[in-house]
Amino acid sequence: MFECVIVGGGIHGTYVCQRLLEDTTLEREDLLIVDPHGRLLESFRRKADACEMDELRSTFVHHIGTEPFGLESFAESRCRTDELLPTPGYPQRPTLSLFLDYADYVIEGTGLERLHRQASVDAIRRTERGDGLVLETTAADGAGSSEAIRTRNCVLAIGHGDRYRQPAWADGVDPIIHVWDGFDPETPAEETIIVGGGITAAQLATCLAEREREAVTLCSHHELETATSEADPRWINWNHIESQLHRHPPGSKARSDIVREARNDATVPQTLLERLESAADDGPLSVRYGDVRSAREVDGQVRLLLENGGCLSADRVVLATGFAPVADHPFVDRLASELGLERGYRGMPVLDDETLAWSRADGGESSVFVTGALAAGTVGPFAGNIAGARRAADRLTGAITTTDRLLLAAD
Repeated sequence: MFECVIVGGGIHGTYVCQRLLEDTTLEREDLLIVDPHGRLLESFRRKADACEMDELRSTFVHHIGTEPFGLESFAESRCRTDELLPTPGYPQRPTLSLFLDYADYVIEGTGLERLHRQASVDAIRRTERGDGLVLETTAADGAGSSEAIRTRNCVLAIGHGDRYRQPAWADGVDPIIHVWDGFDPETPAEETIIVGGGITAAQLATCLAEREREAVTLCSHHELETATSEADPRWINWNHIESQLHRHPPGSKARSDIVREARNDATVPQTLLERLESAADDGPLSVRYGDVRSAREVDGQVRLLLENGGCLSADRVVLATGFAPVADHPFVDRLASELGLERGYRGMPVLDDETLAWSRADGGESSVFVTGALAAGTVGPFAGNIAGARRAADRLTGAITTTDRLLLAAD
């Protein structure tokens, strides 16, 4: 039996695993990361490629290493400080290339890939003795083989679970694709419409336009708004989180509203907006504003009818409309039902603020812990970001160390 299995090998799962190794009594043989992809951070890499991300919005101290200035030292030792990009009134940000190269350096140096089992978790149930959990998994090698993994504790680090927001008007129109659902920017096209008004839409539109290989239209339902980061940096501080968020009951509508209002969703950093405006002035990029009323395929093209009466046509339409709510994920529903876990407003997990343990409806001790977007009600508006992984690990390391010791003593 493992002491802790982490479900998800993205930024959160990778970072939490390191912190558990460094800050708790757990040994390497006690830990396992279960993720269906071929390598750690693979889902993040694919999303970055799809939207042609070339730099991060997060600062250089937010990465998957446990040493805050590790990425900066890595850049200095390899003469790559020019990849730490200046941001007016804000710390420097790394290029995507620098961020991923440092991530690979950390993963290799810590041997985390050897703790990675490539599989999908289909269900989680309690052991018959009640001394832990059983994860029912399916191998991701195409063989379809299944395996049961026993563990005392489980950390859910599943992100948004590869589920995306798709407007109703896009249903059934084949040339419409979500940017993170199989879109390949290298596929040639004469005209592309990108629907969205946030950083992903602006990034993709700018990069495609700068190639000057196709006409690009960015269609946003609102005027583009700027924000340097995803939320006010005060939300990285636990004292601020506790005073502003934790004064409301866990799982409450009040917490959900605070997180939603604090996040700068559908915004674009000023530096990216300037690039987009330059591409619109000099290249084949245009920006249109308006809600889409309907879409249909006409003579091999997609035609969008706007609420304001306008019409747009292109070879393909790419949606950059964000993620579906993670609390609505079928896996989350099954897990909460099977294990009797408590849910709050709009299905958000009710967590223990001190441990990030997902509370049981019957009041019993829980051995399911949460990080990432599912933990926003406790960790705050940065929960799904790199900074949120660090804050979550602060709680998880203390909680799982304590749980581990109590269970070992009980044995």
